[in-house]
Amino acid sequence: MLHSSGGRPPNPRGLLIAEVAQATQRLADAGVPSPRFDAEELAAYVHGVKRGELHMVPDTDFDARYWEAVSRREAREPLQHITGRAFFRYLELQVGPGVFVPRPETESVAGWAIEAVRAMDVAEPLIVDLCTGSGAIALALAQEVPRSRVHAVELDEGAYGWAAKNVEGSRVTLHHGDALTALPELDGQVDLVVSNPPYIPLTEWEYVAPEARDHDPQLALFSGEDGLSTIRGLERTAHRLLRPGGLVVIEHADTQGGQVPWIFTEDRGWADAADHPDLNNRPRFATARREVP
Repeated sequence: MLHSSGGRPPNPRGLLIAEVAQATQRLADAGVPSPRFDAEELAAYVHGVKRGELHMVPDTDFDARYWEAVSRREAREPLQHITGRAFFRYLELQVGPGVFVPRPETESVAGWAIEAVRAMDVAEPLIVDLCTGSGAIALALAQEVPRSRVHAVELDEGAYGWAAKNVEGSRVTLHHGDALTALPELDGQVDLVVSNPPYIPLTEWEYVAPEARDHDPQLALFSGEDGLSTIRGLERTAHRLLRPGGLVVIEHADTQGGQVPWIFTEDRGWADAADHPDLNNRPRFATARREVP
């Protein structure tokens, strides 16, 4: 809805600020976790500016399509599906229906992996990202570790399509296949295996946020009664792929911090298994080193 200025010069801030405030209240009432941010991000998207430039949009340029976007978010459609983009570390990714939207907490996983690879005495580190989804982690590693050779694996056909768009023109080699049997040609050669796998217990379906439960691929969310079925399989895959001394990094739920490191035990060929917190100081990912004989 456009408001008349009553013959006064357009106020470059007044209208949009009022509309964003109204949208923020609507999103808050709908249970959206970050209503102000989402209201501003939608306004920026619709008006073709950055969030920090919203004050530059004059009253006369207000686009009524904003309310269509707000209604979609109000119905708990993911923000990133509406805008078609997701931000991850230094990346802007294409996302939409059929692919898991990367979360901020996964940036901690990617950050640890990047620092670990940089610390390796390897000229061209070989990295494998299993269950790559949009390709976020693989692309971050390829971008921030310039001499790395990165392979990414995705099973879900829809997610693979989005990953293919994102990795186009990058140094990431994308593979369509099962993470549990992937890349036998690289066995024993990989420096680092990283994964953000499905880890939600099937018993917790009703507690999952609507944005994920109703829009993210089920294959990317749920993994057995305790949520650890895929991680148990990835433990074997990582051990197969890694060279002696190579590292594995696997994301998990904040409630699984006491369980995942115990999957990477000494009797299965691992050393230094440990858990790590995310930026909110919640247990978020486990790491281990393939034992050196």
